[in-house]
Amino acid sequence: MASAAEQLAANMNMGTFAKATELHKRLLFTLLALLVYRIGTYVPIPGINSEAFLQFFQNPDGQRGILDMFNMFSGGAVERMAVFALNVTPYISASIIVQLMGTVYPPWEKLKKEGGESGRKQLNQYTRYLTVFLALAQSFGIAAGLNAQPGLIDEPGVFFIATTVVSLTGGTMFLMWLGEQVTARGVGNGISLIIFAGIVAVLPSTIARMLGLAQQGQMSAFALFFIAVLAVATVVFIVFMERAQRRLLIQYPKRQEGNRMAGGERSFLPLKVNTAGVIPPIFASSLLMLPTTVASLTANADLPSYLGWLPLVTSQLTHGQPLFMALYAALIIFFCFFYTSITFNPEDTAENLRKYGGFLPGIRPGKRTAEYLDYVLTRLTVIGAAYITAVCLLPEFMVAQMGNSLYFGGTSILIVVSVTMDTVAQIQSQLLAHQYEGLIKKAKLRGRGGRGAPTPVRR
Repeated sequence: MASAAEQLAANMNMGTFAKATELHKRLLFTLLALLVYRIGTYVPIPGINSEAFLQFFQNPDGQRGILDMFNMFSGGAVERMAVFALNVTPYISASIIVQLMGTVYPPWEKLKKEGGESGRKQLNQYTRYLTVFLALAQSFGIAAGLNAQPGLIDEPGVFFIATTVVSLTGGTMFLMWLGEQVTARGVGNGISLIIFAGIVAVLPSTIARMLGLAQQGQMSAFALFFIAVLAVATVVFIVFMERAQRRLLIQYPKRQEGNRMAGGERSFLPLKVNTAGVIPPIFASSLLMLPTTVASLTANADLPSYLGWLPLVTSQLTHGQPLFMALYAALIIFFCFFYTSITFNPEDTAENLRKYGGFLPGIRPGKRTAEYLDYVLTRLTVIGAAYITAVCLLPEFMVAQMGNSLYFGGTSILIVVSVTMDTVAQIQSQLLAHQYEGLIKKAKLRGRGGRGAPTPVRR
């Protein structure tokens, strides 16, 4: 039998959407915020020669493999060297570090487990401070690399480096603030929506590039058809896996309440196959971008002898290369298990079940329940990690076979599909909340006899 929420969701229509004024405000705020983000990706940093940098970026002989991914996540801001070129990458890297420290550093672990809302705010503040530090370091490396390239800067020097550091760091901090505002006043996770908007923005140019290669004869019609079919199949597979769950039956015992028996209900504890969501590929991509961004920009510069290994490392950390694929897969698997471990605690779940009298049939409450939950979750995470790794690495194998003429990103498809599903779920929850409020108001009016008049009493 369908639940009340499922029945309400089935009855939702455009009339319900038209009455949800609060949802309209949230959607409008989200769209305006994303519009501001897109405008910022077209504002170049001061002193850069945009045409010369675009030619340098599009040079097929350049070592720019990792920059392609960076450019995709930033919505094309890297190829224009805009103020949002760093995007939210420093914030994501800072979040990784803070979450890792929250599991090994006792004071931060105590804040996360026992601090409550104030502890969460304190950790968020630490994340912001670390974001500033990482943004300064990355922007300084980019500024120094650009300054060393002849012809890219109108007036190279210390002033250009300083203005570039300020512009890129300020752009990252503004995007971090904008993402937090979207989370609080918009729909969905603001940081994820910013990454989503960047990927979707470069999608038309990617399709146009694909069709151009087909027209020029550099790609066969069969290869074009195969890529299109593979993209559709990947989307279907992602939707199926993201909705896949393992439902554990929970039984509540019967209890005596006065002259009647209460309780004895059954419910389900849903465990997603992919508990970590899109976080693992985003974290893995961010960590791969962090050490190689500067190396990619300085690959053709005059380097000292002790840095002669940088061009070799940069050439190996490109799409389709064995080292890149091995590191990418290892990082995705690691973050699948790591993020699952910090978002779902089997011991806390078992303790909550015990407090409310619930139990898993055939499993003793307490420690045995926690062990069983950990057993099930570990095996689900293995399947989820294999699924995410396969989706993200399949295009890398295609690049290895077809060359770097076209990059087809499984990570980008995974992010777009997952964020779309999460945003739709957020919108549906807002509509459900609006319908619940409407039903409550109707019930109150009905209880007062209609239009506020007292209900007549029969004698």
